[in-house]
Amino acid sequence: MKAAVVTSFTEPPHYQDFALPAQLGEHEIIVEVLAAGLHPRVRAQADGTHYTSTDQLPLVPGIDGVGRTAEGALVYFVLPDTSLGSMAQQTVIDTRRSIELAQDADPIQIAAAMNPAMSSWIALRRRISFTPGQNVLVLGATGSAGRLAVQVAKTLGAGHVTAVGRGVDALRLLEADVTVALESDKNAVTNQLGDAAKDVDVVIDYLWGEPTHDAMSAIIPRRTDDAQSLAWIQVGSVAGAEAAIPAAALRATRLQIVGSGQGSVSTRGIVAELSELAKAVSGNAFMIEARRVRLEDIERTWTEPATSQERIVVVPQPLPEQGRTRPALA
Repeated sequence: MKAAVVTSFTEPPHYQDFALPAQLGEHEIIVEVLAAGLHPRVRAQADGTHYTSTDQLPLVPGIDGVGRTAEGALVYFVLPDTSLGSMAQQTVIDTRRSIELAQDADPIQIAAAMNPAMSSWIALRRRISFTPGQNVLVLGATGSAGRLAVQVAKTLGAGHVTAVGRGVDALRLLEADVTVALESDKNAVTNQLGDAAKDVDVVIDYLWGEPTHDAMSAIIPRRTDDAQSLAWIQVGSVAGAEAAIPAAALRATRLQIVGSGQGSVSTRGIVAELSELAKAVSGNAFMIEARRVRLEDIERTWTEPATSQERIVVVPQPLPEQGRTRPALA
């Protein structure tokens, strides 16, 4: 079969032949891949920089996708760490890590939205005791996953959402109650954050690094009620792998810092959330722009500049135009 094959961590994947395994495990089946998202996590997998990466080559990138079983069922699947990912005409899935979709579900829409929406959905549903009506701040709200996090928080019943990120124009288009642009003067950002987020209950943090230090330093001294709990969920580290946490922040309020990602939530816990998330995606609860590209064009597509406005979806098989993916926020 044909696949996107990584033969070097310093080169983009090449469109070439790749063999399916000769034997399958007890819960494994082969599916025809209809759509696979080119997520940042997939790029990190292909260049060997993700924390789960090994030195095993060659490999087919892709961590999730939509496929068709031999019986005709449409499924969304999440792959384990494997050398045979989803960017291939066929792949091997573990049925315990997949869910069946409605036959009229749009494979492009599902492949584009599930992974970026999953980060905030899992964070709110599995890493803390989030309740409707709580106030949420998204730090890094203009990135692809951050934009969806604003919508996920609203969908799950957040009472008030503050979006913090770069790009004034992009922030204006978010469905947030308040926005704070990080390009502003540092004192202005501190004051805006302190005013807008002094009563926040949950922070979903895609930045980490210096922005996290600055945000904590701005928010915590201005808390209306020091006894009010503050759950800080670290999801991404776009701005740095390390953040200097002010010591006073740990003493001055009921601060809880947790991470959300592969390992901090069990596979069983993630799979348990997939059906409800897929229903929300299929029900157009979230806006995301998807751009489909053919599998044979993977090498050229890989080297194109990535944007936060769209999610590239690799299509190994011809698909009809369904036109169900909603327009992007920008």
